[in-house]
Amino acid sequence: MSTSSHRRRLAALLAATLFSFGVCAAGAAEDAVVIPPPAIDEVAGPGTETAIFAGGCFWGVQGVFQHVKGVESAVSGYAGGNAKTAQYETVSTGSTGHAESVQVKFDPKQVSYGKLLQIFFSVAHNPTQLNFQGPDQGTQYRSALFVSDPQQRKIALSYISQLDKAHVFPQPIVTKVSDAAGFYPAEAYHQDFLTLNPTYPYIAYNDLPKIENLKSLFPADYRSQPVLVKAKG
Repeated sequence: MSTSSHRRRLAALLAATLFSFGVCAAGAAEDAVVIPPPAIDEVAGPGTETAIFAGGCFWGVQGVFQHVKGVESAVSGYAGGNAKTAQYETVSTGSTGHAESVQVKFDPKQVSYGKLLQIFFSVAHNPTQLNFQGPDQGTQYRSALFVSDPQQRKIALSYISQLDKAHVFPQPIVTKVSDAAGFYPAEAYHQDFLTLNPTYPYIAYNDLPKIENLKSLFPADYRSQPVLVKAKG
């Protein structure tokens, strides 16, 4: 882990420790936002679809999507840069163009791309924060969607416009929509990190509340047993 990343994790651990003693009861963990579903969504077709989401540290984003019905896999990795720089230490410098991302493969007959976007914007991260999420700072933690086809682009752009016009967030959405040009899975120790490390202070403070918010706000889409990368290996 780079020095800057180490410092950010230490700050998060300190916040989590203070929280456990009741010092930060109204603090850093992001609250969920109740938002309407997209007015424009896809018509379910045959087969599996793929979408890539970037919303801060991939531990929490992966954990959220692993608990969504219809998701067949959710893999932490890097998108936005090239293969040569797709390593955690290098990405953590913030100079590679990569964002910590999660590649989601899903059955559109069970969960649509629009529903995944609704979950992404509502509980997985805060789409109004520019180049940071919670304690994590840098372009590698930006909010971004890497779309697989024109239909995903249309749905994503339409939904962002819809949410901004409805003023469901206090600030404009900064999520960037780009074509997917490569996804590189992260190192094995990053996969399933939320599930395997539920007592890790960063996870307990920043990410487990996202799972509870998913369960509370999207009960019909929540599944208690996550689909894990290691289970498929």
